Amino acid sequence: MKKVVVLSAVAAAVMMAGAANAAEIYNKDGNKLDLYGKVDGLHYFSSNHSTDGDQSYIRMGIKGETQITDQLTGFGQWEYQVNANRPEDGDSSGSPQSWTRLGFAGLAFADMGSVDYGRNYGVLYDIGSWTDVLA
Repeated sequence: MKKVVVLSAVAAAVMMAGAANAAEIYNKDGNKLDLYGKVDGLHYFSSNHSTDGDQSYIRMGIKGETQITDQLTGFGQWEYQVNANRPEDGDSSGSPQSWTRLGFAGLAFADMGSVDYGRNYGVLYDIGSWTDVLA
C-alpha cells in the first residue's frame, strides 16, 4: 500500500507540472535531468473477461543526458508502470502489478548515431513511429 501512495503522490506532482506532464529537475553545463509521468484512467466494456473492466495505470520515469565531449553525449532513461486496477499484491492471474517498462543507457555520437543497452522499445517501434503518417 505504501508504494501506491508514494507513486500516487509523485504522479500528482508530475501532473501539476503542465500539459506536457514533465518537469525539468536540472539543466546546467550540458547535464539535463527530467521527471515525467502519465496517469491513464481506462475502462473497457468487453465480453472478453481478460480485457473487461478497469485498465487504469500510472507511468512515471526519469531521463537524463550529459555532454561528455562536443561529439559525444551520454543518455539514459528509466520508466516504471503501476496498474491501478487492483490491490498492490496483485491477483490470482499471476500477472505483475508493476514493472519497469524502460531502463537503458547509451552514447550518442554527433555524426554517427547512437548505441544503447538495456530494456528499450526496439527497432519495430522506431520503424512504426517513423512510418506512421497519422502521428
